[in-house]
Amino acid sequence: MRKFAFIIHPLRFDDFARKFPVTQYLPEKLVEWAFKQVGPLKIGHVTGVRSKSGEELEGWLLGLPLTPEILLNAPYEWVLKKLERAGRLAEELGAEILGLGAFTKIAGDRGITLSQRLSIPVTTGNSYTTATAVEGALKAAERMQIDVRSSGATVIGATGAIGRAATLLLAEQVRHLTLVARTPEHLEALEAEIRAQCPDVDVRWTTNIPEAVRPADIVVAVSSATGVIVEPEDLKPGAVVTDVARPRNLSRAVMEKRRDVLVLDGGVIQVPGAEADMGFDFGFPPKMVEACMAETMILALEGRLECFTLGPSIDVARVREIRGLAEAHGFSMAGFRRFERAIDDGEIERIRMEARSASA
Repeated sequence: MRKFAFIIHPLRFDDFARKFPVTQYLPEKLVEWAFKQVGPLKIGHVTGVRSKSGEELEGWLLGLPLTPEILLNAPYEWVLKKLERAGRLAEELGAEILGLGAFTKIAGDRGITLSQRLSIPVTTGNSYTTATAVEGALKAAERMQIDVRSSGATVIGATGAIGRAATLLLAEQVRHLTLVARTPEHLEALEAEIRAQCPDVDVRWTTNIPEAVRPADIVVAVSSATGVIVEPEDLKPGAVVTDVARPRNLSRAVMEKRRDVLVLDGGVIQVPGAEADMGFDFGFPPKMVEACMAETMILALEGRLECFTLGPSIDVARVREIRGLAEAHGFSMAGFRRFERAIDDGEIERIRMEARSASA
């Protein structure tokens, strides 16, 4: 049996109450201060996962009770010590590989130094997250009867690890491509890279999110912003939006007010095994996890005990490779979902008809 561990943390203050209900009655600052004193916690036991090859998998979810703001703003050496303690716990439990969830893979040098301090390999899971984000966006666009080859796509957070790789993959599929990020110099460099690799695509960049989003048929949101950056009025009727970011880049009001826009959760994966139990309530139905966690599980099952995805960039060849490994072991996209709720063909058709009416 192969074994893995995966680090998770609360994305919002409300998440503390999911594990520790008493915290909902206490001042936010007091709760954050108290949990900063706490080390990693073993909060979930993954069992029953079985590959199509017959290989079985066991895993542990290790919780760091730190919000995104703490992980990003605290001195990295302090954060690194917290991550290292979680890694040591993973080693003690017998894990063969460690995955980093949410903002633990963004802090500092994105897992590189941590991997050097542990005896087991570390992965951010960003390769499989990228693969499923792009795959989901393109499949949804086809369902909305968007001609992908002539469409316009916008990537928010284009110069980040996932954003860059997603941008390079989309550049092979669409006609127009808009890059959005905070730093013009990084955007200029990425634009030049895309022009060199895909000379037929019309590519531009901007730091203005509404300006980039309004004409887009396809939007992939992967910004590491800790708050909402896309509002209902920003989107084109009939647009497909895949929100990979956690916390979300999209306001929930988009789903409530824009019935003519198809919003998707990025990177929700169904794992193989009839008895699979994730050991924790992620807000998904049973047997479903984020793609970053799925990457860790896939590598463990494959026996690829290596630092598969680390650092500030992602090799597109590895994105393609992990997608192939996922299929071989029986991992798959969990249909289409938005805000943790499954959507069926009828709902997609209703959104498409609403978009047609809004555009008329």
